[in-house]
Amino acid sequence: MYYKLYIDSIFLLQMTSNLYLLSLAGRILGCTATHKRIWLGAMAGAGINCMAMIIPVGTMGIRLMMTAIPVSMGMLRITYREHSGKKLIHSSLVMACCGFFLGSIMIWLLNRIRMILKGRNSLFITIVIGYLAYVVLDRVIRWMQSRRDNCLREVRIYVPALKQEIRVKALVDTGNHLVEPVNGKPVSVVSEKLAQSMSSCFCPEKYHVVPYQSVGKERGILHAYELPCMIIEDHGNQVSKEHVIVAICNAGIPEESIYQMILHPRLLEN
Repeated sequence: MYYKLYIDSIFLLQMTSNLYLLSLAGRILGCTATHKRIWLGAMAGAGINCMAMIIPVGTMGIRLMMTAIPVSMGMLRITYREHSGKKLIHSSLVMACCGFFLGSIMIWLLNRIRMILKGRNSLFITIVIGYLAYVVLDRVIRWMQSRRDNCLREVRIYVPALKQEIRVKALVDTGNHLVEPVNGKPVSVVSEKLAQSMSSCFCPEKYHVVPYQSVGKERGILHAYELPCMIIEDHGNQVSKEHVIVAICNAGIPEESIYQMILHPRLLEN
């Protein structure tokens, strides 16, 4: 069985899909790029995929599967100038997830359109449906990010070694029930990266051991210290807390995350 493929139509469809995916992935990852670089990345990806279809080696499905990850990594590197291999792999997986949901919405919309048009379809309709799917997914991502941003606070901590305050983005996690086992004080969590920058705040005589339980690991122990003071900026209001206990988490808060601290919700109570 043979199929007649129009390479110009495939290139146009692939390029528009890449534009949508790069835009969605950039929004999720917090990356920015000029329109020129986004178009360049999308066209480069579409061109390589078209070449993979033309080369007569193996089946088309195998060729497309083998080039999927390298092509997405190449597009991300061109568009967002990302050079770290680990971040490129992570970004590629994010873009793949966007592609899954974008494709699912497109298939659902196309099936409804075919019922109206009695099976007739065209390149223009497919592109329009792709744009509608992109708009829907973009709105969902914006809504989820707005909810996440409502849970973010800015925390000011004075670091003696630096002789200045540092400002940290913190996430208010209502699921954080960590408390100091002796006095019952709420315990917040900081990343290892943040802990290194504020190590001069940690006094040995203020050391605590905080047991915890989590999904995937039955129990463990976190090393914690007591900070003399911490100021939380809560939607225009400043909440000052003294003798705050923070635990150091070696995993769970990625270095590239926009927040480096998980606040205990009780710290926002007056």
